[in-house]
Amino acid sequence: MKDLKAKTAPSSRHSAPKLESSTSGESLLKPSMLPKALASSEQEEEHLHLDLKSRDNWGSSLEFLMSCIALSVGLGNVWRFPFTALENGGGAFLVPYLTVLFVVGKPIYYMEMLLGQFSSRGIVQVFDFAPLMRGVGYAQLLALGVLATYYASVMALTLRYFFDSFAAVLPWSYCRPEWGDGCVSAASDGHQPLVGQLSRNFSSSSQLYLQRIVLNETESLAEHGIGYPSASLALMLALSWLTVTLIIIRGVKSSGKASYVLALFPYVVMFILLVRSLTLPGAYDGVMYFLTPQWDKLLEPEVWYNAVTQVFFSLAVCFGVIIMYSSYNRFGHNVYRDANIVTTLDTFTSLLSGVIIFGILGNLAYESGTKDIGSVVRAGPGLAFISYPEAIAKFKMMPQIFSLLFFGMLFMLGVGSNVGMVSCIMTVLKDKFVNAKLWLIVVGLSLTGFIVGLIYITPGGQHIVTLLDFHGVTFVSLVSAIFELVAVGWIYGTKRLCQDAEYMLNIKTSKYYRICWSIVTPLVMTVILLYTLFTMRPLSYNGQEFPLPYRVVGWCISAFIIGQLFYWACHANYKQPKGSLKCRISNSVKPHSDWGPLDSKQLIDYQMFRRNQKDVAASGAGLKQRRWLCYSVGDRIFG
Repeated sequence: MKDLKAKTAPSSRHSAPKLESSTSGESLLKPSMLPKALASSEQEEEHLHLDLKSRDNWGSSLEFLMSCIALSVGLGNVWRFPFTALENGGGAFLVPYLTVLFVVGKPIYYMEMLLGQFSSRGIVQVFDFAPLMRGVGYAQLLALGVLATYYASVMALTLRYFFDSFAAVLPWSYCRPEWGDGCVSAASDGHQPLVGQLSRNFSSSSQLYLQRIVLNETESLAEHGIGYPSASLALMLALSWLTVTLIIIRGVKSSGKASYVLALFPYVVMFILLVRSLTLPGAYDGVMYFLTPQWDKLLEPEVWYNAVTQVFFSLAVCFGVIIMYSSYNRFGHNVYRDANIVTTLDTFTSLLSGVIIFGILGNLAYESGTKDIGSVVRAGPGLAFISYPEAIAKFKMMPQIFSLLFFGMLFMLGVGSNVGMVSCIMTVLKDKFVNAKLWLIVVGLSLTGFIVGLIYITPGGQHIVTLLDFHGVTFVSLVSAIFELVAVGWIYGTKRLCQDAEYMLNIKTSKYYRICWSIVTPLVMTVILLYTLFTMRPLSYNGQEFPLPYRVVGWCISAFIIGQLFYWACHANYKQPKGSLKCRISNSVKPHSDWGPLDSKQLIDYQMFRRNQKDVAASGAGLKQRRWLCYSVGDRIFG
């Protein structure tokens, strides 16, 4: 099915009503042709700051594409997808995963690219199309801030392992005397039991190295608290933020150049690791274990829930970063093509990572003398910092080289994603304080991120990561995503978004996107949120529930972020001219008077295009027919 049909007729923008001419021969636009002012004088003054000359642009279209690839192809593809697929049916997981990709991932990705490029606005200002929903932008901004800070702490861990890989003997490959007899060397020849195989009394040296040396992890927050930051990890965290700072110090001018390395280097390493993993003994069994379908899993709601969350967070949709990246595009750039490329490549990368990882884990099981590959796998951080290092430690030839490549790749993937997150926050601040020096904003954000990030590298840091990942990112992002989809699909209107796409790209949007934007995607996200609420249990880490004070803090964070939706809705109503509540709400869901392309001439042309569209619609439908609800709904979707 074709997603878009090429437009054969001349562009509608050339069929706009003629302009009257003044006595001097200059063209004048009738006042009646301009949309009525919908914003207060204060709001209009704020938007005058958005000057075309003051906003940067990508150096080339390829920089934009590479930046999107670096953002979307991240750590989640390498360590989260393989284990998620394994737990949810192996090869059968591809059915819900690809289904969700087509009804959630692709439509939202394309929608956000359209909004950003069309308006040249950041995550907050883009809601000029419906000021009542501006809180969605602020909620996403806060969630992004939480995500960026703890994401940097994961980058610090990968950097620590990267530098540890220069040792003559990999430090996680052998046991320390203080660990006792329960430790088993990760570099053992397979005649000793490994973690998870025979008894809980045995632990791999790679597991103990992470828990006791790197993290110095506390067993209970209630008894020991979170503790103090690790000095070595603090240094790694500082290097991580320094890397991000240097890349975005000049905005998209510098980050665009770095995007080539951030997007392409991980694939070079992946193909090297692919060749190595598939040539290891036992690799075939590992790959088949990953790909073998468990069809009975498809009937479990949990599998579909995991497919949605994997696509949602892997592509980084509904966080505002895609809108921000697209806002630096030239007007008319083919974002439809780029959206297809990125979403397809993201899926390919997830599958490639699964083959690589389970080839290595298959070798780990072979060396351990077991056929149960699932016994050597650990979820979450354990997969990246226990199972993988343990497998690398068993390499007979040059394990240091492969360790450097692997953790170097993880670090680059983390940088690519974190650059997008911090750039999004930077764009909001720059749009708000246009006279502020860009480097001051970047340095201020990095210092703030570093200071906040110190809490994640304490002995109780992984507990805090788990707490904030749910309450500060996952849960609130699902809520804000639903509000964003309703704002675009129904308040602004799918019909108008398609008209904007037609004006900007000169192509018509297919029914596939129209139905997804207005019905399917919001419905799927709502079902996922309800499923999350109905199956919610007290949050835990390593089988231990969080103490009550920590859970209360977590829900307070969620309430504060979600509360932005209601606060800014009330603020938008308050700023409207005096009148009835119904009239205020009606005005606050209408676009600002300057909503549209950033260039003033392009904006006037767009306003004439809009008037022409209204005239055509008015002549094609009778007033009596418009009263029917089904016609009204159909018109908002299909035009």
